[in-house]
Amino acid sequence: MHVSAILRTKGSTIITIKPSETVATAAHVLHLNKIGAILAVDEEGAIAGVLSERDIVRGLAVHGANVLDRPVSSLMTARVVTCRPDDTVASVMVRMTEGRFRHMPVIDNGRLTGVISIGDVVKQRIAEYSHEVESLRDYVAGRA
Repeated sequence: MHVSAILRTKGSTIITIKPSETVATAAHVLHLNKIGAILAVDEEGAIAGVLSERDIVRGLAVHGANVLDRPVSSLMTARVVTCRPDDTVASVMVRMTEGRFRHMPVIDNGRLTGVISIGDVVKQRIAEYSHEVESLRDYVAGRA
């Protein structure tokens, strides 16, 4: 399976924020949309970084409540790892696990087309394994 299968199921809604917006605004957007990370994009729509709930918690631990008045750019991860729709789900899972991050933007021909989470990837892998198990059961039972 490929990342494109995840996007077909999940949809391609992308929630973004400007790097100059406050961390408080970002936290509010995360809460309203029930998401764990948000992409920071510049004026041209290019990815400037990603801000996660973990980034906000770390910021609170280091800077206290005043961090909420800081710009997103002060906490976001600027080096964002991306994938393509034709990348395999298995390869993306490895990259996310090794890189220890949970959200990955999907870029198609230089254009941002979606964001997937480790939860999306795991869900897809479980569906793949379930299908394989059922196919093997059918084969062993002579129903194939």
